[in-house]
Amino acid sequence: MPYHYLEEIGTADIAFEATGRDLAELFSDAADATMNVMIDNLDAIEPRQARRIDLSSDDIEMLLFDLLQELIYFKDAERLLLRVRNVRIEQRDEKYFLKAETTGEPVDPVRHHQRADVKAVTLHDFSVKKEDGDWKARVLLDI
Repeated sequence: MPYHYLEEIGTADIAFEATGRDLAELFSDAADATMNVMIDNLDAIEPRQARRIDLSSDDIEMLLFDLLQELIYFKDAERLLLRVRNVRIEQRDEKYFLKAETTGEPVDPVRHHQRADVKAVTLHDFSVKKEDGDWKARVLLDI
């Protein structure tokens, strides 16, 4: 499994660590982990609508933070559950650029069994780092 949940974090938060062989895989896995906190079956999200997400940041941690916040925004503003299908991350002139293709559909309470309402990504203990050739992220979600 490319991510696992951390049980020792407080009850108003859910934490996870995601891993990937590269940044694109790490970001996709972290997006899935975030969505999996919201609903229990990711495969229930059908690719009925597409959204493109374009972000940039001077910091790789903030780039992941912003991507996860975008997914929460779409859930809150449009009631849209999205899965990241394709991520490209480039670094140019000490700045990171992300282009992500996402697909999903509006929340359907019959098929999308809600687990928790994620309100935000927090910066507490948030990290993205390379360890032993793989990328690892630690994320804390406010619920």
